[in-house]
Amino acid sequence: MENQPEPWLRGTYTEVPAVVRAVVHALELAREDVERWCGDLSDDAVNARPGEVAPVAFHLRHIARSLDRLLTYAEGQQLSAEQIAALKSELEPGAERDAVLGEFRRGIEGAMRRAERFAVSNLEEPRLVGRKGLPTTVGGLLVHCADHTQRHVGQAVTTARILRSEAAR
Repeated sequence: MENQPEPWLRGTYTEVPAVVRAVVHALELAREDVERWCGDLSDDAVNARPGEVAPVAFHLRHIARSLDRLLTYAEGQQLSAEQIAALKSELEPGAERDAVLGEFRRGIEGAMRRAERFAVSNLEEPRLVGRKGLPTTVGGLLVHCADHTQRHVGQAVTTARILRSEAAR
């Protein structure tokens, strides 16, 4: 991937409207960045908390699970008991790298497929989020999928780079 341009510059998903395409490209970039910077971390490293920051395992779990929650709202549904329970377990210690990366990969792939289904949707269609029923739109939720995912990928990558730096000393 080093010599390849970022997903948004590859000319892919051209059949999908621009907003949905941008979301899919952001998720694709997230997957590539996590694989590059976090894919070979050890079990101990994915659980490490340098400077007491959240571990890489948290960010990868949170990305997959928050995408599922956000897309559930975009689909006009409310969260299930299982989704709420998963939310509460994102910071649990003792994660195994392979399990966390597997959940992340499945979450990104599933989110990309689900996001593509909104290609024929009215992105201005109203949606309500959470117990308080906060107002947004389908488009607002999709864009938040992209920006929220990128924020957590950045934190996971930064944590991984700090761990590599510490290990090299």
